[in-house]
Parts: sequence; structure tokens; C-alpha cells
Amino acid sequence: MAEGEDGQEKTEDPTQKKLDDAREEGRVLSSREMYVFTALALATLALTVGRGALVDLPALWGRGLTLAPGPDLDALAITRLGEALWTVVAAGLIVGLPFVAIAIGTQLSIGGIAFSPKAIGPKWNKLDPLSGLKRMVSVQSAVELAKAILKVALLIGVGVLALWGMLPALDRTASMQTGDAMAVFGQALVRVLAGLTLVLAAIGALDLMWQIHSHTSSLKMSHQEVKQEFKESEGSPELKGRMRSLQYQAARRAGERASVAQTAEATAIITNPSHFAVALRYEPGQPGAPIIVAMGRDLVARDIRGVARRRAIPTLSAPPLARALYFAGGIGQEIPVDLYAAVATVLAHVWRLEQGLADPMPEIDLPETLRFDANGRRERPDETDQRKGPKK
Repeated sequence: MAEGEDGQEKTEDPTQKKLDDAREEGRVLSSREMYVFTALALATLALTVGRGALVDLPALWGRGLTLAPGPDLDALAITRLGEALWTVVAAGLIVGLPFVAIAIGTQLSIGGIAFSPKAIGPKWNKLDPLSGLKRMVSVQSAVELAKAILKVALLIGVGVLALWGMLPALDRTASMQTGDAMAVFGQALVRVLAGLTLVLAAIGALDLMWQIHSHTSSLKMSHQEVKQEFKESEGSPELKGRMRSLQYQAARRAGERASVAQTAEATAIITNPSHFAVALRYEPGQPGAPIIVAMGRDLVARDIRGVARRRAIPTLSAPPLARALYFAGGIGQEIPVDLYAAVATVLAHVWRLEQGLADPMPEIDLPETLRFDANGRRERPDETDQRKGPKK
């Protein structure tokens, strides 16, 4: 069993991150024997279908080498040379493109294709003689050597068996016409290739199973590696805290947007005046403290003020109190106990306004622990002194 750098056995299946990292490094499942098999299968199919082209080869070669006498022999030679070159190029494309396509298709079906600069970069660790010696005597090297010996022996044996039955026909080709001899050679070639294809199919299947096992084993992880990866990607306290903070903020914004509809039930609106708005409901004679029915900042605060204007709900500008209610209170909850006196002062002022008494806005005193700036940070006493005067 393989061991990691921490000495632990690698018994855990690779995580998705491990698989993604391996793909970025160009380490994808691959089988060279499957390439050879699919290429040879394509060649066998092409020769089986187009065996008649072998019979026509002598005629094509003969046409290229035949120059009829005439006054413009040089021009004819150049023309024939161009035709020959074009034939070679066309034949190369016709033969080469299918092999390129079959190679790409084979890799796509096995392990996909990964373009990685890391895979083509220099591997300086491979220059270490000790590491090179270890690779030479590794299990992988022994398997590759055994495969090579087995493959060569099988291919030679199959080739001999395929030709054995055609030896009499091949012996008679010396007395045949060129076209007939080419047909016999084509039949023999197809038989050999068909036999080799069957052998390589078996070798390719075995190699693919081994490569799957080897590739999976190389990506195995120790229990400690799995724990460390989880901690780095998802489990670090900082990341967890950040995620919880973002989730809380998103939930709070959603709650604030939904609370705008409850503004119509408010007794009074306390604003910043533009950045914050808190809607309070209080029914004299009923038990309990005033309740925050809606609150928000910026766009939500604007919507709350809009509802208040349409409903003629009293709106008062008290920036420190608005911020204190926003950061210390909660929608649907009673106001904090430490803000009872400040809110009572505001509600009393609202009652006097409703009675037609033009009293000036009274001074509102807040506890030091509930004095916040616009970002929700508690203000220090010296900052509070500097902010005395007209409120923003």
C-alpha cells in the first residue's frame, strides 16, 4: 500500500479537488496499447474496404513514370511531377487525418484531454540518478517489460499463423501478373492485420484495466491529506466565519425588504435621516414595549419613508437613535431595554405633535454602549463629543 509524505497509508479515494489538480497537471487516464489497437483496427478496415486500390498502385506509379515523346517534354515532366506531389499530399491527408481523429477519439473515450503547461515543462527531479534508478526497478517498469515481451511474442506468433496458410499462394506470385500478385499480397496483409488487431484488442483491454488501477492508486490519499484538504478548502475557521457573516447579512437584507409592507402599522418612523429608517409600533395602555415592525438602510430606508409619507405616519430625524435601533434591535421584536428612555422621549414628542403642540425636538440621551457609527462600530466617547451639534 502506498504511503504519503506523513507516513500514513493512502487508502482514501481521491477527492474532486485532487482529481481536478491532477488534470491541471496533465495526469489523465491514458493507454498507449489502446491507441495502437484502434489505429491498427482502422488500418485493417481501410485495407479491407479499399483492397482494390492495391491493384491500381502499379498503374498509378507507371503513369507517373511514363513520359510520351513530344516537343514540350520539360513542361510535361513538370506537370507530372506536380500531379505526383499532389497525389502524395492527398494520400497523406486521406490516410493521416482518420488516424489523428481516431487517436483523439480514443483518448476522449478513456480519460479525456487536458491541456496543461505543467505537463510539458521540464521535470528537474527526473535528473536525479537515484530517482531514475528507483524508476528502473519499480513495479511499473517490470509490468511494462513483461507487456513488451508478451506483446512481441504474441504478434510474431499471430503473424506467422496468418501467413502460414497463404504460403502456397504467395509462392505462386512470382509467376502472376502484377495486378494479381498485388491482390494476393493485399489479402495476405489484411489477414495479418486482422490477426494482429484481435491480439492487440486483448492486450489493449488488459492494459486499460491496469492503467485504471495504476491511475487510481497514484491519486489515493491518506486520511490526514483528506482532513487537511477539507480544512483548507471548506473547514478553516476564518472561511466559516466569513460564510456565516455573508449568510447572516443576506438573510437580514431579505428580512428588511420584506418588512417594508409592515410600515403601515407603525406609530412613528425614526430616521438617520437618509441612510437608516426604523418603524416603531406602540399602543398606549397595552402591555409590552414598542415593537420594531420594519427597518432598513439606503434603498429599504427610502421605501419605508415613502410608505410613511403616503400613510401620514410621523417621521422624526434622530440619527444616533436610528442607528442604535437598527444595529441593536430586530424586526418583530421589542426595542432593547437600554433604549426605553430614548424611545419614550421620541414617542412623547410624537404625541405632543399630534395634539398640535409645536414643541422642539428634545435632546435624546443614549447609553455609551449603544452609540454606533454608520458601519455598526461602537463609537468611543471622544468620537461622541466630536459629533455633538447638527446631526448628519
